[in-house]
Amino acid sequence: MSERVSDRSAACPVEWAGERLDLLPERALWWSAGSTLFVADLHLGKAATYRALGQPVPGGTTQENLARLDSLLTRHRPRHLVFLGDFLHAAQARTPGLLALLDAWRGRHADIAMTLVRGNHDSRAGDPPPGLHIEMADEPWLLGPFACCHHPQQHPTHFVLAGHLHPSLTLHGRGRDRLRMPCFVHEPHQAILPAFGEFTGGWQMEAAPGRRFYGVGGDAVWALPDTGPV
Repeated sequence: MSERVSDRSAACPVEWAGERLDLLPERALWWSAGSTLFVADLHLGKAATYRALGQPVPGGTTQENLARLDSLLTRHRPRHLVFLGDFLHAAQARTPGLLALLDAWRGRHADIAMTLVRGNHDSRAGDPPPGLHIEMADEPWLLGPFACCHHPQQHPTHFVLAGHLHPSLTLHGRGRDRLRMPCFVHEPHQAILPAFGEFTGGWQMEAAPGRRFYGVGGDAVWALPDTGPV
């Protein structure tokens, strides 16, 4: 299947596990045939957690994350939203203000089924409040041809969709120019999504045999050459 950036949506269409998927510049994955949106690593309340530890970091990231999710859900109207781990950052994130924001956000999308595949931060932060009506699952959680996970891994029968690594890449230009950006990473039998959340950082991934990169820059996603970052 040809891989190109859509002029209309700025998404990059790919075919994985025999399914058409769209890599979205909002750092999410859209599976139209399954009417499912996948996001990884929201880390909601991370800034609040740092402030609770005495670190002077700005607020507002939770509102920004939820506003971006609002936009995606309004545009694509999925039946199902799957979180690939690390929904809340830590127990300290469970502030009354954040929980009130989440409750209002869930109310705006009450007709959408939601599933959280537990990640390492979820084990420390605890499951979301029951009132959010988010179904909980342990990895690997199977959905169609996909094994929904938090940690990258191999699965004997299903194509893995994972997060955890917050993958990023660096492009090198002339004159020692460098540009670092989040990315989607495709490897044999698995794909790793960039972190959806703001204030999450990124882990530099290097080129490797069989590894393909899809850079996220501004309002577009595009496939890099097979050789990886250049």
